[in-house]
Amino acid sequence: MDWQQLKDDMKAAAEELGIDKIGVASAEPFTELKERLERHRALGYESGFEEPDLRKRTEPELLFEDPQSIIAIAIAYPSKLQDPPKSVPGARRGILSRSAWGEDYHTVLRNRLKRLENWLQERVPEGRFLSMVDTGALSDRAVAQRAGIGWSGSNCAIITPEWGSWVYLGEMITNLPLPPDKPVTESCGECTVCIDACPTDALVAPGQLDSQRCISFVTQTKGLVSDEMMRKIGNRLYGCDTCQIVCPENKGKHASHHPELVPDNELVKPLLVPLLTMGNREFKERYGSNASAWRGRKPIQRNAVIALGNFKDAASVPALEGVLRDDPRFELRATAAWSLGRIGGEASAAVLSEARGREKDAAVVEAIDSALAGLAART
Repeated sequence: MDWQQLKDDMKAAAEELGIDKIGVASAEPFTELKERLERHRALGYESGFEEPDLRKRTEPELLFEDPQSIIAIAIAYPSKLQDPPKSVPGARRGILSRSAWGEDYHTVLRNRLKRLENWLQERVPEGRFLSMVDTGALSDRAVAQRAGIGWSGSNCAIITPEWGSWVYLGEMITNLPLPPDKPVTESCGECTVCIDACPTDALVAPGQLDSQRCISFVTQTKGLVSDEMMRKIGNRLYGCDTCQIVCPENKGKHASHHPELVPDNELVKPLLVPLLTMGNREFKERYGSNASAWRGRKPIQRNAVIALGNFKDAASVPALEGVLRDDPRFELRATAAWSLGRIGGEASAAVLSEARGREKDAAVVEAIDSALAGLAART
């Protein structure tokens, strides 16, 4: 088998397979990455969503018998909405990050990796493959960087020359000894635009992220959120794109050639108030095929409550009153109290005072008291 020719043919077939870029990395251990991950853990910067075994994240031979190479793929996704609905007083809207604008990228990339696997299997029947997307043990970004897909940006994203960082990544470990590609030689240089723009200073250094302070991570948690983080979440319902939006390499980059990734404007920039009373069935019907649904509806509904508070729109008071009075989840009731305190005014004060006499949960009572104290200080 001419492995170089097979690699060349594979790359030539990328477009018909629905893949925007293919690269090949060696299956050698990611020694430098392991050292960085150890420092990352020691500093308390992990999100908790990662594979806990650092060896599995950096040693392909622990995941696959006799790995010879790793095939990395990238699929570009949209960065702009066409004719987006406006968020106006009385009809405020939230926003999902661009990574959740279309069909769940896990599904899309698994489909593309399966197509690629079938293509390779037809040519090399003895080929063995193990595909991963995001939730796999290996670091998608480390594999992509080694495979020449792009360089590792200061914002911790892989930046491709063709589509900037607006790409999904996946990889496939195989026993096929494909020749490795060379890493991209470009870099962010001295640019720190993303670091300077991060709303919570989560980018502590070029290529180093404190996940605990990252808004993208915080929007996916299920519990109570600190006052500082709630203020900085703004109207984000899932994820955060700030460090990518400001990146000079992303200027003018937009891909809309994958139909399943083209967003539904009403889904990704939805009205906030209807989200508050959305039941599980409706949530699954609307968001079940979206990447934002993996944590369930609670985080998105909590974030919608936060967004209404940050808009400070008095028209939201009745909807927040309903949450504070009727929602069985204490996290949402406490968050509604915070939002009413942010909105302020006599109507909010009356709702909070009434709830204070009824509420039994200590965390909610504390949130109500804090909101009332804040209102009193402003009068």
